[in-house]
Order: sequence, then C-alpha cells, then structure tokens
Amino acid sequence: MSTNPYSRPTDGAKRHSHALTDGPDRAPARAMLKAIGFTDDDLARPLVGVATTWIETMPCNFNQRRLAEFVKEGIRAGGGTPMEFNTIAVSDGVSMGTEGMKASLVSREVVADSIELVVRGHLLDGVVCLVGCDKTIPGAAMALARLDVPGLILYNGTIYPGTYKGQDLTIVSVFEAVGAYRAGKIGLDELYAIESAACPGAGACGGQYTANTMSMVMEFLGLSPAGLNGIPAEDPGKDAAARRAGELAMTLVRHDIRPSHIVTKPAIENAIAAIAATGGSTNGVLHLLGIAHEFGLPLTLDEFDTIAARTPIVADMVPGGRYTASDLYDAGGISLVMRELLKRDGLLHGDEKNVDGRTLVKIADAAVEAPGQKVVRSIEDPLKPTGGLAILRGSLAPEGCVVKLAGHERLHHTGPARVFDSETACFEAVKNRQVHEGDVVVVRYEGPVGGPGMQEMLSVTAALQGEGLGGSVALLTDGRFSGGTHGLMIGHVAPEAALGGPIGLVEEGDEIVIDVEARTLDLNVPEATLAERRASWQAPAPHYLGGVMAKYAALVSSASEGAVTTGRRMVDAGSRSGAAVAVVAEPSPIAGG
Repeated sequence: MSTNPYSRPTDGAKRHSHALTDGPDRAPARAMLKAIGFTDDDLARPLVGVATTWIETMPCNFNQRRLAEFVKEGIRAGGGTPMEFNTIAVSDGVSMGTEGMKASLVSREVVADSIELVVRGHLLDGVVCLVGCDKTIPGAAMALARLDVPGLILYNGTIYPGTYKGQDLTIVSVFEAVGAYRAGKIGLDELYAIESAACPGAGACGGQYTANTMSMVMEFLGLSPAGLNGIPAEDPGKDAAARRAGELAMTLVRHDIRPSHIVTKPAIENAIAAIAATGGSTNGVLHLLGIAHEFGLPLTLDEFDTIAARTPIVADMVPGGRYTASDLYDAGGISLVMRELLKRDGLLHGDEKNVDGRTLVKIADAAVEAPGQKVVRSIEDPLKPTGGLAILRGSLAPEGCVVKLAGHERLHHTGPARVFDSETACFEAVKNRQVHEGDVVVVRYEGPVGGPGMQEMLSVTAALQGEGLGGSVALLTDGRFSGGTHGLMIGHVAPEAALGGPIGLVEEGDEIVIDVEARTLDLNVPEATLAERRASWQAPAPHYLGGVMAKYAALVSSASEGAVTTGRRMVDAGSRSGAAVAVVAEPSPIAGG
C-alpha cells in the first residue's frame, strides 16, 4: 500500500503538476485519478502527456495505439507517469477532391489547440506528441511552442511502397492512374489493380510528400530525436524508437529543457534547407511560417527563396525523383542529408541542438551510409544546383506565392487563363478534356478564407499528369498543392481572391506570364481594365455561416503569413470591402506554467 502522500516532499521535476496533485487540498483530484488506476506513487512522479493522433480513417496514423504503449514504457522507465490523450486528424488522401478536404488545414489549428488545452488543463510537466498525417506534425509543433513545457515529437513512420508490375507505387500513383483512365490510357481493371496494390499497410504517404517533409523538418528543427522519425511504420525497430522517445522526454523534464531552447531562428533556417535539399512539399512553407509565428521568431516568405537558391537538391525523392522515404531510411537516413549539406559552408547551422542532446554536426558525423546507396547524392554532384522551391511576386501575387522546382519543371510559361472558381469545377473540366496544351489553369476562391481551409489540388494536378498534360500546362491557385504534386504548379497566391486579391480579377483568356528565373507572376492586362474589374468586384458569400469552418474563415491570416489563427489579420477596407473578416488582438505570450 502506498504511503500517505500528504507529507511527501514534492519531486522537483513536477514543475507544473504539483499544483494538481500535491497536498491535502488536492485530495479530490487524486481521488478521481485513483478511480482509473493511478496510485499515490504514480501521482508523486512528474506527469507526462502522451498525445496521439490515432484515428480509424486512414493508414497514416493507424499504428499509434501500439506505439503509445512503448512511449509510456519509456516514460515510466525514466521515472515519470504517462497520461495518454488523443486529438484529431483529417486524411488528405482520403478526403482529397471532396468538400471534406477543406477540413484538412483547419485540423492543424484544432490539433494545436487541443494539445495545448489538455496540457494546460491538466498541468502536465511534459508531453510526447505522436504524429502521422500531414497537419498533425506542424499542429504538434505549434502546441509545443505555445506551451513551452519539455516535450518532443515522434512521427509514427512512413508507409512502405506498394508494387505493381515491378514498379513501386504510392498514393499519388493512384491519383495519376485516375487521370490515365479518364484519358483512355488504362482500363478499369488496371485502375483497380493499382488501387488495390498502392497502400500495403500502416504509415503516412510514402514519397517526400507533406508528411515525410514535415517529419524531416522536425529532425532538422531538433524537436524530434534524430534518426527515430525515419524508421518506417511497420519496421520492427519502431517500437524501440517509441520507448526511446519516452525516455528522452523524461530527460527533458528532469533538466527543464524546453522547446524554446531548441527551436531558434537558425534551426528554422536549417529546416528550410532540408525542404529545399530534398524537393520537399510546398506545404512546408506554410507550416514553417506558422511554427515560427508560434515561437515568436521572425520569418518571411522571401527567406525561403533565399535559402533554396543556395541549397542544392541532394536527395532523389519522389515525386520529383525516384525514391521513397523508406528507401531513404534504408540508405542511411536523414543524417546523410545533413552530412552532405554540412560539407559546404553556409548551408546549415551545425551547432543547433536536437532534443537528444546532440548537435547537427554530431548527428551527421554518426551517419552510416548503406554501401551503394543512390538516394542521397554527394554535395559535389547534386541533382540540381538550387533547391526545390521558389517564391514569385508580381501583379498576380503582390504578397507572394510558392512554386515547387523539384524535378525538371519549365521556368517560363505564357498562356491563356482558364478560370475556375473552385477545385471541383476545375476537376470536372480536366476530366472532360476541356483543358489544353499551353493553358494556364487558375483555381481561385480556395484560399484560407475563401475555401475556407485552402484545400489541396492533387485531384486536378494528378489528373493533368495522368492525361499527359503535366509538361505543357501551368496551374496557379490561392489554395495549396499536395506534396505529391509535380509540374509547373504555383500555390498560395496572396492576397487570395476572397479578400480582393488580383487573382480574383482574372478573366477567361487573359494572358498570364510566369517567369521563375525572374521570380515573377504577372497578368498581362492593362491597368485601366483591371481598375474597371476591381470596381465591380464583390466578395462572394461565405460557404459556411456557422461552426468551425466559419470560425476559421473569420480568424485565419494570409497564406503568406502561415494561415495562422492566433495573429492579426490586417484588412485594407478600400480594396477588400465586403469580405467576411475579423481582426483579433495579438495574443500575449504565456508559457506553460
């Protein structure tokens, strides 16, 4: 039987939970916790949350229930008491092309908010966040920034590739197969075979799409223990990695090592370099802007262009290249990318720390390269001399936009606009073969406010690829692209159409000029004509009048600022009148306790 806790001295690592559990006045709280099996000894230890994003709507997060048990083992071994709780996730791959996709980016904020609320509400001393599908990763990082209690993030791992006719498959293979079927290139039987083979088990989408991009970002930021995220979901080593994460969390709690000690401006710059060097998802731009905002670190859109311009692509990763995330793990892992970038001065800040206590230099020095691996190239022989993204500005995007440059995309394109006021309308046109070579497809009113939720365009872009148009058309949108997108695709156009941005003034047949080398995106229409259009423009009625989507639309900032809901959206009443917006006060910085 446990001894009477009333006179027991408080463990110094219970920096927050002592106010929840210690002393005679807290007897009611302890009584409730004893009802579910916690003992006096359990409650005398530091309380550490285990936040999972497990959900039965996708393979991406499906192994987290098992992993959580190993994380808890590690916490107990380190002298803490784990308390598991869960939050939500929305599958981009499942919801893509439907109204449900609009919930995806919104879910990032809900993940961050809910982790923050549980840790604050229960005065936890630390937290381990188990993440998988795209938005859960930045959502967890944003929560850690707000709380600033000791904690870390563990990615539950990539899915293994499927195989069809000797070729590796990912979920993007299925989206592109739909386009090929619509173009008459394959039959229904082959489409079904690809569908059935592409996703063989648990884990997040297998290329250097958003989930694996953000997993890598967490290691370069230092919030994820080096080498643990890259272990695939169904690799036998993942359980031990989860236990190690729990042990490391207790080291952080004991020594009061907080996220703000790890994530610095140089660490953010390291993370941007990682995206650039691997042809990673353009969603990384949006998410790093949001993470930097939550940490109170200055970061502008143009800094992504500056860093990408000096960073070679050294990882030959799908969708721009040949290999999947599991191939990278087999080759030696993310530390190989660190090693190559550190060979050249000015690409990485090697002294930045990881939650495991090592610097990037030490992590890179410990890299073990598989003999003959071809996934990561030498810095002296990169796939491309500059990184996988660029920031464009111009008359169509005064606040900027993002273009992905991971493969062999064209750097110049001039063509007539094909204008669609929703992703759905655009997909129908593509499906019905109404988009042609040379066109510039414009998909608007899909931004953070206009969607709301800034849905991804993978159904459209994959259909264009499947129909063989990926190399001859361009697409631009105030929405987002999947990390699986390739071709000349420009996203995050800001200001968005719903807030009166120039993209809302484009008309069918207008000439659009894209010059990636000059970093420009322009509408070749006389200013007088645009002034006439602007005078008659009206903001569209909101799609949602209540609930979480309407709340998000009222609060969310521009994509150029990370589409966050905890900042201030400044509205020019003259140019954006009529838009459904709200101005909210900047939050005061409150640490977790």
